[in-house]
Amino acid sequence: MLARAEAADEADVPDGMSIPEEPALREKRLAKLAEARAKERCERERAEHAGKLAERRAKTAATGEKPRGKPPAPPVEGPLPKDQINLTDEDSRIMPAAGGGFEQAYNAQAVVAAGSLLVVAADVVQAPNDKQQLEPMLDKIEALPERLGAVETLLADAGDFSAANVEACREASLEPRIAMSRQPHHPPLGERFAKEGPAPENPTPVEAMAHRLKTPEGRKLYALRKQTPEPVFGIIKSALGFRQFSLRGLDKVRAEWSLVTMAWNLKRMFVLAPA
Repeated sequence: MLARAEAADEADVPDGMSIPEEPALREKRLAKLAEARAKERCERERAEHAGKLAERRAKTAATGEKPRGKPPAPPVEGPLPKDQINLTDEDSRIMPAAGGGFEQAYNAQAVVAAGSLLVVAADVVQAPNDKQQLEPMLDKIEALPERLGAVETLLADAGDFSAANVEACREASLEPRIAMSRQPHHPPLGERFAKEGPAPENPTPVEAMAHRLKTPEGRKLYALRKQTPEPVFGIIKSALGFRQFSLRGLDKVRAEWSLVTMAWNLKRMFVLAPA
């Protein structure tokens, strides 16, 4: 009986496959995938590292103060434990979760009009950092039909700040209002109502923006950022019930996010129609 069973098992093996060699081939394939993922991560982190260094230099030039904390560490070469491959959806990436920890995810982007709360541009990316996403979204804004009106100002939080992004807004004929650091929820009254200092002479784009953010008009305008995109994402999650993607693969996920933002726009336009 044992001999017949072994013979039957051997007969079930496809031609050209060696059972002892198969695990080694799979390990070799996974190692190559890990190397490719590590190379991709290192290139992305190298660009982010250069951006962080430029950001520190820009803050020093704009404020005249040395940035707090240690300089950003350069990226680490070679595969790391976080460079693991997700075999369910290899296009997704491990990203920090809002409540702490990490999760396999995508990074959904949306540009929201301050007056109507309509989503005018949307995208999904694989990078957890938003600094590299502003310029692609500027291209989407520039491609909008002229009949929708001209975009004059761009509001963004500290996650989008870099000297390169400020310069990109200037080249796109947009006036940037990008927070240069995390804003406290309850700043002191003296800070909230403090008068701005004199405008710098021959300022760089970052220095000019930093001065505008300190003016009463600049603070009032930037305050719109907190009440513009957050309600849209909150309603999409809570009212529309969209909290995770159902499809796999970057292209399909982008299409799914486009449908979700389209559904939000239809819902919002129904509310705006009487006005």
